[in-house]
Amino acid sequence: MKQAVVVIGTGEMGGVFARGFLKSGHPLIPINRNDDIQHIAQTIELPALVLVAVGEKDLSNTLDQIPTSWKPQLALLQNELLPQDWLDKGITEPTIISVWFEKKPGQDFKILVPSPVFGPHSSLITEALSTLNIPTYQVADDNELLFELVRKNLYILTTNICGLETGGNVQQLSDQHADFMLKVMKEILLIQQYLTGAKFDLDLLFKAVVEAFDGDPEHQCMGRSAPQRLQRAIEIADKAGIDVPELTRIHQQASNAN
Repeated sequence: MKQAVVVIGTGEMGGVFARGFLKSGHPLIPINRNDDIQHIAQTIELPALVLVAVGEKDLSNTLDQIPTSWKPQLALLQNELLPQDWLDKGITEPTIISVWFEKKPGQDFKILVPSPVFGPHSSLITEALSTLNIPTYQVADDNELLFELVRKNLYILTTNICGLETGGNVQQLSDQHADFMLKVMKEILLIQQYLTGAKFDLDLLFKAVVEAFDGDPEHQCMGRSAPQRLQRAIEIADKAGIDVPELTRIHQQASNAN
């Protein structure tokens, strides 16, 4: 029998991965919100993988609870994820997947584009998702991983924040509001560069984001977390002294509407 896989967070996304791990032959140990992670870790052998599938707002607190012995087995999948999120917790080599499929209550998952995976246990994740016909690919190094994480962040933040003003789907955003979208994307990229300490080619990122648009043209721009994403972006920009006039205008307009 294969080693067990621990899944921390058994919501919509965690459920998809759990199905894949079970279909690929791994016993599953689910951990829910109020479970004692440290106690559970003492009662089982070292797992093959510990997938942290909680939402991004719960990631920091969850990582604080991870036993030292589990840290080499960690895998992360959150939106808005960047290296400092795990490095600040003393985690040096997690397995990372930038998830490009969505899962909503009452619906099966929908694939936009293949999901990049990187890290020591990337093959285990690839094998599990392949049982569900979810395409993945392994990136070559840390630099390529960082590009992919920033790509996903640009997609999420640009579409969510633009959607506060335009509504609609990503195809409409790209076709009808291209100049506005690019202004917002440029400001978000400045924030991402501040957070990562790296520089990125906007043209390459723009093409990569549009590729994801093409994967699901009817994907709605404004998710329920859009106001919070905009608020966080502005707070980071203020802290860093980054001028973000377009984000500020959208925020003021949304505040006045409320």
